[in-house]
Amino acid sequence: MNISLVGFGRMGNILKDLAGEQGIEVVSTIDPVSKQATHTELNKESVSGADVCIDYTAPDNVLGNIEKYCSLGKNVVVGTTGWYDSVELVKKQVEEAKIGLIYASNFSVGVNAFYRIVESAAKTMNALQEYDVLGLEMHHNLKKDSPSGTAKSLEKILLNGIDRKSKVVEEKLGRKIDESELHFASVRGGNIPGTHSIMFDSEADTIELKHTARSRKGFALGSLKAAEFVNGKKGFFTIDDLMDKIIGKGGN
Repeated sequence: MNISLVGFGRMGNILKDLAGEQGIEVVSTIDPVSKQATHTELNKESVSGADVCIDYTAPDNVLGNIEKYCSLGKNVVVGTTGWYDSVELVKKQVEEAKIGLIYASNFSVGVNAFYRIVESAAKTMNALQEYDVLGLEMHHNLKKDSPSGTAKSLEKILLNGIDRKSKVVEEKLGRKIDESELHFASVRGGNIPGTHSIMFDSEADTIELKHTARSRKGFALGSLKAAEFVNGKKGFFTIDDLMDKIIGKGGN
């Protein structure tokens, strides 16, 4: 499999190294500012030899990039977050262009296993009214979006699984929180690759579920697995389709 890396920052460099270890050829690296990139623009020439493109760019650029993948007939892994309000539009574009696209808020296989663990825990804790639920995510000081896409996914899982929670509050609270509100806080600082915690708390005890990324390698490995999954396919896919293939539908 040949790939093009669109966005050649820290993640792009990790992807290039891991791809070489796995026998995947990186035919181009595309970035308007990186001096290490082979190309500055995403176009027919820069992705001509690629079976799949892997996009780790910026929220402001990703929708325009997806339009280009569609017009160029290139399958793509979208690791860029911050565009999910346009999912239905993108799905329509992908289906009309007859390409393959897979996206995720986080391509780490461990994080996606964590999603399924949290989903199962939420179903269990739903009946235990004495437990409140809250979330916390921490990331490095260069991350541009807050809360993270991973936190957004966890919020959705918890709202779907805990009947007594109907609304997420992400900002600072200067008041007593309502019992129906789920508080999910974000912290930015240092070089933290990503930490997400879910807590179920009662007067008697606390149950905490936590995923801590040691490096960005987990995200990169999952992205390469996603590229192998979408290579040669047509359609609009999510990380759940990849996880179903890896561990079975529903994690069974």
